[in-house]
Amino acid sequence: MNTSLPFASAYAHGFARVAACTVPVAIADPATNAEAVLAEARACDAESVAVALFPELCLTGYAIEDLVLQDSLLDAVEAAIERIVAASVDLMPVLVVGAPLRHRSRLYNCAVVIHRGEILGVAPKAHLPTYREFYERRWYAAGEEWDGESIRIGSLESVFGTNLLFDVRDVPGLVLHAEICEDMWVPVPPSSRAALAGATVLLNLSGSPITIGRADDRRALVQSQSLRCLAVYAYAAAGLGESTNDVSWDGQTMIYEGGSLLAETERFPDGPRRSVADVDLDRVRQDRYRQGTFDDNRRTTGIDFLTIETFLNPPAEDIGLRRVLDRFPFVPDDAARLDQDCYEAFNIQVSGLEQRMRAIGGPRPVIGVSGGLDSTHALLVVARAMDRMGRPRSDILAYTMPGFATSDHTKSNAVALAEAIGATIETIDIRPAANELLRGIGHPFASGEPVYDVTFENVQAGVRTDFLFRLANRLNGIVIGTSDLSELALGWATYGVGDHMSHYAVNVGVPKTLMQHLIRWVIAHREGTGTDLSDEAVAVLQSVLDTEISPELVPAGEDGKVQSTESTIGPYALHDFALHHILRYGFRPSKIAFLAQHAWSDADAGDWPVGFPRDSRYAYDLPEIAHWLQVFLKRFFGFAQFKRSALPNGPKVAAAGSLSPRGDWRAPSDGNAATWLADLRAALPDLVD
Repeated sequence: MNTSLPFASAYAHGFARVAACTVPVAIADPATNAEAVLAEARACDAESVAVALFPELCLTGYAIEDLVLQDSLLDAVEAAIERIVAASVDLMPVLVVGAPLRHRSRLYNCAVVIHRGEILGVAPKAHLPTYREFYERRWYAAGEEWDGESIRIGSLESVFGTNLLFDVRDVPGLVLHAEICEDMWVPVPPSSRAALAGATVLLNLSGSPITIGRADDRRALVQSQSLRCLAVYAYAAAGLGESTNDVSWDGQTMIYEGGSLLAETERFPDGPRRSVADVDLDRVRQDRYRQGTFDDNRRTTGIDFLTIETFLNPPAEDIGLRRVLDRFPFVPDDAARLDQDCYEAFNIQVSGLEQRMRAIGGPRPVIGVSGGLDSTHALLVVARAMDRMGRPRSDILAYTMPGFATSDHTKSNAVALAEAIGATIETIDIRPAANELLRGIGHPFASGEPVYDVTFENVQAGVRTDFLFRLANRLNGIVIGTSDLSELALGWATYGVGDHMSHYAVNVGVPKTLMQHLIRWVIAHREGTGTDLSDEAVAVLQSVLDTEISPELVPAGEDGKVQSTESTIGPYALHDFALHHILRYGFRPSKIAFLAQHAWSDADAGDWPVGFPRDSRYAYDLPEIAHWLQVFLKRFFGFAQFKRSALPNGPKVAAAGSLSPRGDWRAPSDGNAATWLADLRAALPDLVD
């Protein structure tokens, strides 16, 4: 966190507001166009925008053809730039404006970078299209790298070259590079080299005329370049007012970050439009840390850039957050994307289990079923794997093992589901064995005292797992683990001979918040997935989805309330939110709290995953978020790693990562949470212990 700014400011948490603007153009009228640019620049200033991008040659119009060779026009361009520079003194945004400029004995198609009354630099277009409808080499020279010679624009002077970076020093990580239209369409764009040199926000001033399908091509290129360069890519195309002698224009603007669309405007607008988004500079930086091949590529590429520094003086007040935030980062809000994710997750689990069973001689899967989410989904995975192997589902050995707090509801669900699926189901009452063990270790419960401590709970979990392993020994079986990614993050599993251990853990890569959607997906696709669920099985699955998450290890209290997992360790929605941003991006807790506040403070704002019941939607305020984030940090960093260090095999499912010590996450078992708690405490001293 930028400690010079208050917690409420987006600029304190690694964000910078970027705008890609398109404005109506007055053909060959730089003075009028300068006023249009300034009007939009002032609007961006009012919205606390850091960088405002405008289209290619927007001070004259792109399609003025031979008019660009007229001295009167070129004089007017220089006067227009001087006008913008003078007016920019009191404006916050760095302005990136397109203009034709004289330099040496040639004309250049340029991006002029202006800030606080100064021209920071001029970046000429490097690649000039001269094919089909394009004739740029008729008028312009191809831009070259900075060679020490400055460019004069009226009374002003600045550096000139394709290899310029603009570093906004008081917004850490905000480093700009500008390229122009065709530069993006070549095999190795200038922005690729700029990204390797440190640019994080890549800007494209475009005059691209529109034809059928070209908008999709632009999106594909912008998305790909932002993903390949691990960067933000902002694109602004010319629109209303351009000459339509033989082509037309659509004014497309968009902003992508790491391959994800953050904002775009409608095409063919009837006036000025701008895409505005708060881009995550921390994400760019963290992605580059993680993907070491990014910097390896720099070492094999000759790169020599000139860096120009400027200062933004970002706002300290709460300016909101202009980007879509998922409440459930493991669960897409878009219905088609969620369907695709569930399809892939389910089949990753099935194919992983299938391969493991084939590799070790086709044992019988042994699984404990409780009637809860995790074991229910694991049973569905096992059933599909057996179908794919051409084996009868009766070879599945399912066991329900009621303990001291097992309810008739969950037990009956477990039995009914196993029977409906066609598995072999047996009931083993673990209470005699658990009582004997409790008696052997002198636990008060064995003497009739109602002591329900951790030992009391773990004895039951351990006895269940012990039964499963011994049954697998006797019946040529393999124990299928059911614990999920969220439980492992929190250490919510009984270590060793407990639900922590198995022969193969099919759920180990699935977060809790995705689990219910996977079950819904299996129901919705019960024919297409090959699970062939009966109506009886679907009814049981719906009952499981409607049941509160509980380990059912402690008897219900006098009020009849059953043991609730989330009331003990906190809501999985918030824990999965923290897990995603720590595992995927390595974000500071202070930033996670800021993001969670914007994602969760208003139940009526933003999108919810498809199928999420409207009457079940909820919100969390900042004190709740801070409280449960402390719990997560203490458990994840200070407690649970020793369990993750000894995980059984299981497939990685979520793109954000897994917690396997052989996969995405390697950490010391004797670590602590002090550094992460200190960061959160410094940001929210009144809310953190």
